[in-house]
Amino acid sequence: MKIDNITHVFFDLDHTLWDFDKNSALTFKKIFNQNKIDINLSEFLEVYLPINLSYWKLYREDKIDKSSLRFGRLNDAFTALDIKVKSSMIHKLSEDYITYLCTFNHLFDGTKEILDYLKPKYKLHIITNGFKEVQQGKLNQANINHYFETVTNSEMVGVKKPNPRIFHHALDKASAIPNNSIMIGDNFEADVLGAIDVGLDAICFNYHNEELHKDIKEINSLLEIKNYL
Repeated sequence: MKIDNITHVFFDLDHTLWDFDKNSALTFKKIFNQNKIDINLSEFLEVYLPINLSYWKLYREDKIDKSSLRFGRLNDAFTALDIKVKSSMIHKLSEDYITYLCTFNHLFDGTKEILDYLKPKYKLHIITNGFKEVQQGKLNQANINHYFETVTNSEMVGVKKPNPRIFHHALDKASAIPNNSIMIGDNFEADVLGAIDVGLDAICFNYHNEELHKDIKEINSLLEIKNYL
């Protein structure tokens, strides 16, 4: 079950190492309180989360830009909940969200333990579709930046996973080749298929419990990476 030829391990950040859902919920609680938005956080998140996922899919496919994502996901959530919020306040909330997001830095269970395990054996890297102004902050504030040799962000490349260009850019930056590299991430389309399409091996961090093809390597907790590496 161990993979022998790997020298470089590429990780996704959000939803793979950095617990985006937990940190995002804490950020919304903070900014709603600060801006005196009277809303039930659980009800908001129940509506917001699928809307956010659909907006990120549009963003990955270059069908919307960053500002449209930031405004639209909030506006649509408030509309669905029949809560009247002025456009100016939605813009402010979207900015506040980015400002405070990386002040919360919960990691998935086993993150530092698995990075400590992998670091002496492999060159570790990040490939992320997240906004460049917050991703480095997440790595720094969560105290995991030192584990990684390189960080490749979609905004520096001009395309997002699963576009092959971002993987090729990351490989070049890392002085790595596909045959000796593996990608670990939670998003089947962006991380797993995107990596496989350019010749990398891949492991799906399937904490969503999606139905995956039997040929796909999957883990349900980060420490299960030890089964492969």
